[in-house]
Amino acid sequence: MTENVQQRDSDDVLAHLHRALETGRMRRVQPMLHELNAAEVAVLLEGIPPTKRKIVWGLVDPEDHGEVLLHVNDEVRTNLIERLDDEVLLAATEGLDIDDLADLLEDLPETLTQQVLRSMDYQNRQRLESILSYPADSAGGLMNIDTVTIRPDVTVDVVLRYLRQRAELPDGTDKLFVVNRYGRYLGAVSLDKLLTLDPDKRIAEIMDTELDPLNVNTGETQVARKFQDLDLVSAPVVDDQGVLLGRITIDDVVDTIRDEAEHNFMSRAGLDEEEDLFAPIISSARRRAVWLGINLFTAFLAARVVGLFEGTIDQVVALAVLMPIVASMGGIGGSQTLTLMIRGLALGQIGTRNARTLLLKELAVATINGLAWAVVVALIVLVWFRNPLLSAVIGMAMILNQIIAAASGVGLPLIMRKLNIDPALAGSVVLTTITDVVGFFAFLGLGALILL
Repeated sequence: MTENVQQRDSDDVLAHLHRALETGRMRRVQPMLHELNAAEVAVLLEGIPPTKRKIVWGLVDPEDHGEVLLHVNDEVRTNLIERLDDEVLLAATEGLDIDDLADLLEDLPETLTQQVLRSMDYQNRQRLESILSYPADSAGGLMNIDTVTIRPDVTVDVVLRYLRQRAELPDGTDKLFVVNRYGRYLGAVSLDKLLTLDPDKRIAEIMDTELDPLNVNTGETQVARKFQDLDLVSAPVVDDQGVLLGRITIDDVVDTIRDEAEHNFMSRAGLDEEEDLFAPIISSARRRAVWLGINLFTAFLAARVVGLFEGTIDQVVALAVLMPIVASMGGIGGSQTLTLMIRGLALGQIGTRNARTLLLKELAVATINGLAWAVVVALIVLVWFRNPLLSAVIGMAMILNQIIAAASGVGLPLIMRKLNIDPALAGSVVLTTITDVVGFFAFLGLGALILL
């Protein structure tokens, strides 16, 4: 209910923005913008053309510039940064958490990055450079090094007095991490235990030693999976020697999951999830032209297969009418298998240990569905064209194409993964080519053998 209300509020603001931009009454919009959080402002900015975006950006509270820049997609962020002078950008970086600042610095001009580093004290500069030294898609790139640590030999009462002296905790803190004198991770203690257990108990007695830390080089997908499987709010990050480097919190993991979902969704159409919705026409056309060209090539390949049987089609015109059915059914069946594979690979559920079992299962499913729908289509064709041989041809072609489609749906993602090709980006194009070519060849080839 609350989510629906918030969505309506954002929609209302966007509608007011458009009306205000058309009438020039922007003063009415500014108070509404100030009521939105940074993520909502980012959504609004992404949903309006660049000319209007510039005006709205000028109404955003300068104190929120940094947070808003973090939430917009890469292309919109780049365009906004290009419009701001160095002083405004430098002010936008103030107050950001170290991990958020690391994300933003990647898009700032080199000269400005140096200014930001020079403006920081030595300790924070070292912390920032530490995060920047790790790949952005690793646990090191996701972590925040603002972490509260305690020793195992102190009591709960000592820790509580220490926390009261601090007066505040880093955002997203649900547990404190226990380290030895060398900084090596030993375990974790949840805040609820500290507040409810005997103050005289030692930390070593109550700490959780079963929460395994994340290695700093762990990929972001594996990080997200661990948070999902263990319902974590935060997790420790260590180096190869077990020294605690920082922590990852759920808000960073949610961003990772969202980005991966957007990537998988957009990749199926050959699009970039970071592309500006209102990007210039020429650049958008150029990006999409690549995949349109690849699709055109595959279409000509399928057309070439059809051309091999031109004489057969001339003699049995019904083949031309029916052949899209075979290719379409194979494409749907293969896409179902391909989608399951891409999801399984992303979740780490599929590997060499179980790929053969999955292949046999998908082949069995394809055979059953192929037989069932082959009978249905064959009966329809028999009633339509009153040609038993033609019915048999399309039935056999459908079964064959379903089996090939299932095998391709399983095999293609595995092969592409080994070749470092994103199966979400290229898998559907290759699969469509295979099902079209095999479907046409099987149907027309069988037609040439049996009907002529």
